[in-house]
Parts: sequence; structure tokens; C-alpha cells
Amino acid sequence: MTAGSRPRAADPVTLPDEGRLIIDAMNVLASRPDGWWRDRAAATARLLRELQDLGASRTGPVLLVVEGRAGRALRSGRHGDIEVVHATTEGPDAADDRIVALLESRLTVAPEGTSTDTVVTADRGLRDRAHELGARVVGPSALLRRLAPE
Repeated sequence: MTAGSRPRAADPVTLPDEGRLIIDAMNVLASRPDGWWRDRAAATARLLRELQDLGASRTGPVLLVVEGRAGRALRSGRHGDIEVVHATTEGPDAADDRIVALLESRLTVAPEGTSTDTVVTADRGLRDRAHELGARVVGPSALLRRLAPE
């Protein structure tokens, strides 16, 4: 981003169909009070299954960033139309740091200001870091509405 430019505002309602979609798995799970905390690995696997139709319908890749024991239950790499990406460190911000690294790696191949990355999270710190790198940010509710339309 250039000096004086402003980050793109988050559109909490719309999930774009184009570009790379990077999902903070635990943040999305935590937004649904469906008992996910009783079996985090199963909840993460369920989210991966729920994302398949979305992955097949988009023009850009969908990356599900996982962490901790729940994440280790899934192998890294392609699962149908979704790519599972593991946090490379442990700790409370492990997935956030991995998402930022993914965004930063894109900066080396895309001209400035052309990012088409969208991050799905409600985490304020990650949201701010993603905006600084030119990414769009949407909340988990935008993703969950897309997965289970009314």
C-alpha cells in the first residue's frame, strides 16, 4: 500500500466470488455456538466439508488455515476444492501469523494495490494486519450465510 492510501473497508455482508479466500478456521468455528468446543477436530473437519461447494463455485482458491490439535487432525494440502494450510508455529496467534505470511508472500508476485485476497475473520488484530497488506476482510457471518443460505 502506498503512503497515505487507506485499506479497503470490510464488507461484512458480501463474500466475493473472485480472488483468494483465506479462512481463519478457529475464528469461524468460534462464531457458531453449536458445541464445536467439545470436539474441535470434528468441528474443523465438518467446516472443511461445508466449504466444498463454495470452493467449487469460486474462481479463486479457498485456503482453510488451521492450528493446534484440531488442525493436526487434517493433512496439509488439497481436500477437494479446499486447501488446508497449517499454522507453522504454536500459540494464540499462530493461525493469524500464518495468514499474514500468506498475504505477504502474495505481495512479492502481485503489483502494489492489486491484491484480490479476502480474509475471513472477526479477530480485530488480524483484521488490522490484513488491511495493512491490502486484503479485504469479511466477518465469519458473511461466510456462514454463504454456506447456509436462507
